[in-house]
Amino acid sequence: MKLAVAQSCSTRGDVTLNIENHIKYAREASKLGVSYLIFPELSLTGYELDAAKEVAFELDDVRLQPLFEAAKDYQISLGVGAPITSQGSLKIGLFVIHKDGTAEVYEKMHLHEGEEVYFNNGNTYHLIEVGGQRVANAICADTTNPSHAKGCAELGATVYIAGVLVTPQGYAKDASLWSSYAKKHNMLVAIANYNQPSGGLAAAGKSAVWYGDQLLAQANEDDDVLVVAQITDEGWSAKVYQV
Repeated sequence: MKLAVAQSCSTRGDVTLNIENHIKYAREASKLGVSYLIFPELSLTGYELDAAKEVAFELDDVRLQPLFEAAKDYQISLGVGAPITSQGSLKIGLFVIHKDGTAEVYEKMHLHEGEEVYFNNGNTYHLIEVGGQRVANAICADTTNPSHAKGCAELGATVYIAGVLVTPQGYAKDASLWSSYAKKHNMLVAIANYNQPSGGLAAAGKSAVWYGDQLLAQANEDDDVLVVAQITDEGWSAKVYQV
């Protein structure tokens, strides 16, 4: 079973172009046998907080249809980031689109400073079953709150996977936390970061996968890549692939 994180960029507010980019990554991941592919935070729109309301998605948004078709065609589940209108308020969300045509939504539980001006927080953990693994979804600031990883582990998560936008200045501190979760909770930890600026913020790239006390694979700062993790009888391994 293989999971992957996409290191990519997004064009401000251009949902059509961003979806085309997502489909390119899905196609390449499918060739590698990936079962579940996660993109960076707010990947369908970019991390454009001031524009989020005008491009926000509904839970059954027709703009997602090409991604449903891609998931089916490539037999892969996709985790794509978007601002979501939910119960009358705006959330930072993750659409999980499955290859069988079903979909689920996770709403970010922990907001970064400044996000509360535009968004409300979610309040429910989100785990899915993929290839015998219990996969917990997270979004950016979720991963810098140790209680979130702990809560997912207590629910039986064996994988903790997140889309983020992390800057070069913040990467080392955040990565030390991600690494600690892998060791403390015995989970595979996988992070999908932007490789180009978004919302006026620089991006560190370095999308990566950890397990136990090891960094299994890490992208560089600015390449378009997939970081793919695979579990076999010998355990987890990971590798970076160009897109």
